[in-house]
Amino acid sequence: GCVAQLFFFLFLISAEYFLLTVMSYDRHIATCKPLHYRTLLGSRVCVHMAAAAWASGFINALLHTAHTFSQFFCEIPQILKLSRSHSYLREAGPLLVSVCSAFGSFLFIVLSYVQIFRAVLRIPCEQGRHKSFSMCLPHLPVVSIVTSTGIFACLKPPSDSSPSLDRVSVMPPAVNTLIYSVRNQEIKDALWNL
Repeated sequence: GCVAQLFFFLFLISAEYFLLTVMSYDRHIATCKPLHYRTLLGSRVCVHMAAAAWASGFINALLHTAHTFSQFFCEIPQILKLSRSHSYLREAGPLLVSVCSAFGSFLFIVLSYVQIFRAVLRIPCEQGRHKSFSMCLPHLPVVSIVTSTGIFACLKPPSDSSPSLDRVSVMPPAVNTLIYSVRNQEIKDALWNL
């Protein structure tokens, strides 16, 4: 049960981050190259990008789960502490892969949005700029929440293992629905009335 919990937690977190990266590329193409959207992002390309995101999440989770349970346990930092092994090189490998893939995804998202904002600000029509921003902006809080909770989880002191602090990682999936539903006019009206 512990192995499955760790694997699925890492798999779903990683896949979500990679899917957010794919979504930023989708918005980049839709905003910066709208006339080429269908040719650049046909259904086959979308399926391949989604499959690559899920496969990357799977590989990342498998790498960490195999590494963690080759030493034992149930929660990565605590089990590595308990194992009392000083195999820093073995610990650094999976961590380096994760840091590189997360940083690469983050950099790709940032560069995509720089291009998106440059393209949107060149749109002469106010209504066109508003439509483009309303399509792209809900994605940014989701990326920010996922990134900040991931950074928070990684940088918190290991001695501070309060279960309430660990629950912060549940926040992004719970907030995604709220953020994306705010684009719906009926939801906006209901919230306004509330």
